Parts: sequence; C-alpha cells; structure tokens
Amino acid sequence: MTAASSSSPSERRADAPGAGEKRTVALLFGGRSSEHGISCVTAAGVLRAIDRAKFDVIPVGITKQGATVLMREEDLEGYRLEPGALPEVGDNGTRVLWPASTATRTLTVVDQAGALRSLGHVDAVLPMLHGPYGEDGTVQGMLDLVDLPYVGSGVLGSALCMDKHAVKTVLADAGIPVAPWRTVTREQLSRDPYLSERLDEGLSYPLFVKPARAGSSVGVSRVAELAELPAALEVAFAEDRTVLIESGVTGREVEIAVLEGRGEDRPRTSSVIGEIVFTGRDFYDFEAKYLGAAGVELALPAQVTELEFEAIRDAAVRAFEVTQCAGLARIDFFLTDEGPVLNEINTLPGFTPISMYPRLWQESGLEYTDLITELVELAIEKKPAY
Repeated sequence: MTAASSSSPSERRADAPGAGEKRTVALLFGGRSSEHGISCVTAAGVLRAIDRAKFDVIPVGITKQGATVLMREEDLEGYRLEPGALPEVGDNGTRVLWPASTATRTLTVVDQAGALRSLGHVDAVLPMLHGPYGEDGTVQGMLDLVDLPYVGSGVLGSALCMDKHAVKTVLADAGIPVAPWRTVTREQLSRDPYLSERLDEGLSYPLFVKPARAGSSVGVSRVAELAELPAALEVAFAEDRTVLIESGVTGREVEIAVLEGRGEDRPRTSSVIGEIVFTGRDFYDFEAKYLGAAGVELALPAQVTELEFEAIRDAAVRAFEVTQCAGLARIDFFLTDEGPVLNEINTLPGFTPISMYPRLWQESGLEYTDLITELVELAIEKKPAY
C-alpha cells in the first residue's frame, strides 16, 4: 500500500511527542471539487466527536481555489447541511506550509502579515476530502513525498477507486461482478457525430450516466430512453471529460463498511449492511443523500440472509484488497437474484455522524469517536510503502 509510514521509536523525530502524550492530527477539508461543502460538514462532525483526551486537532481548510488556510475550531461550529447554503472554506489570508522534507513533521503557518509560526509536530493527517484533488491520490501523493502519515488509501488505491472505468476494469478482471458499461469522451463525440446514437448498444435501460471521476452522485442522471442521453451527457461532462454509461441493475442497493486490519490481519467489515430503500425517487441522488429530499429511506440493518451477507462481505474484502485500499472504504452493491454486483468503492466516504459508514460501524458495536481513533492509529502504524 502506498500510504506514508510512521517512524519506529529508534527513528523518532526530535519534534515527536513522547510516550503517553497526546497525538496531533491535522484535519484537512474543503478542496477544489464540487463536493467542497460536504467535506466541510464531514470535518465539522469529526471535530465534534474526536477524542480530545487522545488527540489535539489542527483544522486545515482548502479553499475552492486551492489555498491551504489555517482555520479556527469555532469556524466549523456552524457548518451544517442546508439546501442552497452549503458551507465553504473562506480565504482568511493565512497559508499552511507542509514540512519541507522528511526530516520533520512540523507544520508552519504564514499569518496575514507574512509572519511565520510553527504549528508543531503532526502525527497524522485526517483528510475529510471528497472528489478530485483530495480523494483521487493527489493529496496522498503530496503527503507521501514528505513522509507524513494519513488516514485512508494511498496514491494507487485512491486514484484507482476514484476512476469508475479503471476500477470496474480491475474488478471485472478479478472476477468480481460489476454492471455492464462503456465510456465516452467529448473528443470521441466530436470525431464521430453519430456515436451518441450507438452509446446504448449492448446496455440495458434504464441507463445511468456518470462522470468517471466524481462522487456524491454529482453529475449523475438516470436515462430511460435514447432521446434523454445527450442532456445527461452534458450534465456529466460538466464534472469530467470522461463519462460512464452504465446499465441499470435490478437489485436491492446495499452498502457495507470496510476497515483495514491491524498488523497482518485481513480487512474487517461491519457486522451488518445498510440498504437504500426507494419510496418514490428514481435513484440515490445528491439531494437524497445530503439534503433530506423525500423518496428514499435507509434500512439499517438491512434484512438479508446469512448467505447473502457472507457473499457481500467476501466480495467487499476481496475488492478492498484487489484495489489496494487502506484505512477505510464503503463498498456499495446491488444485491440481485444471482448475487451481489459491485457498484462503487468509496475510499473517503461520507463521515458525518449520520452518514452510512459510521452508522454501519455503530450498529456493529464501534462508536463514532472510537472509529475516528482507530483510523488515526491505523495511519500512524502503517508500514513503509517502499
């Protein structure tokens, strides 16, 4: 796995805390993607719940323009999910500087007047970023360069699972069932003006049109007939130059939480699964996921047989390992009459107290605060990537 490692006791840096002292976590949120506001709300939930007896927290926001700024904890207190008013990281004029080399894990801030101040040693970064420039391996690669431990998958696992076409290709090759699909780019459509009339060949309606590298159902459309396809493509192309066109799968939509094992142990899964139950909505879109729109209910735990649960669990663990995930992942399936069909792997899933991932663990006996602690400790004890 490609995540950064922590030093052994004999190699401990001079700025590291001593035994028994609290660890310091840099909570990283915001970002340049269209999921900026969701990331802010996620970070606020983590900040309220993290165990302050074990961790000090440095809130680090990334603006929509990519500036990395030092936030105050009180700045996050008002972050809520409200229709038309998602929170945003403002540029307060500060700049957080990452370590200049692997010799230290000290963060530095440049204040509004240009003065430098040390923020002290950081034991791990907790990225609560969603979408491009955060969930896709970019931030992970930056942290690897300076050997700064972080929660979650490394460069390869993050980038692979962010790209729906690439990950489906890998999963299918590993024998894990996925929905039939094809991809298309704007350039391909420009070269062949009749291509749009053939994009549904070999696929089954309803189709789902998705940006290849986006999350939270941003840019996703359900298409019932070919005439609806051009408009759906434009919605998806607004998020990514590559778009997936995917067959609809008849089955229950279920989700399971995966957590990296300790030491040489295999990945763990939640002991229950959750189900998205549709009561009047076509699919689980952004409004239903985050803004409480009607037409969708969550069944937790979902009613499945022991054999169904085992099939979902085993496929989730295999997928986690095949795609070189680390830390955490929420893996979504369609539960069909023939068994589970993998829909998506989320390497940095929604993580508010009411999000599916922490709720699955809570139902399995691991509380939200303890889950955060486990993830940070996993990041700190990771083995070297090379």
